[in-house]
Amino acid sequence: MLEIRENFSPVGYEDIISLAGDKAVHVTEAFDGSEKNGYIVYLYEKEKTIVYAYDDGGDIMLCDGLVRSVMFKSCMKGIENVVFELTDENGYENLRRLKFICGDSKIAENIDRFMNGCKDCKNKK
Repeated sequence: MLEIRENFSPVGYEDIISLAGDKAVHVTEAFDGSEKNGYIVYLYEKEKTIVYAYDDGGDIMLCDGLVRSVMFKSCMKGIENVVFELTDENGYENLRRLKFICGDSKIAENIDRFMNGCKDCKNKK
């Protein structure tokens, strides 16, 4: 069973975390049992959340879960935008396929509306 949980240790993520300077970066990891199979590295600011990197192991559904977990926590903090400043340009492909971002944009705007829009999808069968 997939479990997504925050990691409070920077070990293994030092290179990515250094991109944020001295700011408080968060790491959330995905586990299937005891096996880690993905992560996402991000930072909360007053007006936006910045995502620096994620690894979904090639699983688009895991990408969806990792990004949505960060969006959900951002919404809970009243943050409306997520900016993707990925260390790996290839990461943008899945974000576009999942419609988190469009075209050349690297910003997911009005994430509260995006997250709440999903609950209407199950009623549109």
